[in-house]
Amino acid sequence: MVYGYARVSTRGQAKDGNSLEAQVNSLIQNGAQKIYKDSFTGTKMDRPNLQRLLEKIEDGDTLIVTKLDRFARSVSQASDLITKLIDRGITVNVLNLGILSNDSMSTLLRNVLLAFAQFERDMIVERTQEGKTVARQDPNFREGRPKKYKPQQIAHALDLLLQGMTYKQVEAITGISKSTLIRNRKGADNSSL
Repeated sequence: MVYGYARVSTRGQAKDGNSLEAQVNSLIQNGAQKIYKDSFTGTKMDRPNLQRLLEKIEDGDTLIVTKLDRFARSVSQASDLITKLIDRGITVNVLNLGILSNDSMSTLLRNVLLAFAQFERDMIVERTQEGKTVARQDPNFREGRPKKYKPQQIAHALDLLLQGMTYKQVEAITGISKSTLIRNRKGADNSSL
């Protein structure tokens, strides 16, 4: 059996052909019959569909991934996983590298590439932290996603609810979702205590 594995860090990831859809298409074009997909950062080992795949795959099967860093971004984590798969008699085909083996040259190549992937991830984290440190110096800085609605819009929507309108009616009038209305209504009730 030929299995494929695709992973993205976030559901919206779409750059450089790394989207889940692009990976799946590439895996299918290269013969994958059953594809397992995860949407978890490569630094986490808790990837439920990868675990299911590892339990199912057996001697004589082939595992295809589009790029080496789809397994993980940690050198030791991915190298250990690939070595174990090959030792179990499973062919590991990384589309941008070819079929991997446990010979010294293949091991060196994958470890160098994984080291670069881990370095890239570490640099992204470092730059993000530096950016946050600079941004926090601004007195108007607020961590997280900006509020979608102004306080006046929320107050108007909550007032419509108090006048007896249903959540559905208020959502139709204001465009503010029911879940946002409920969350803000709870917040308003708690703040008045």
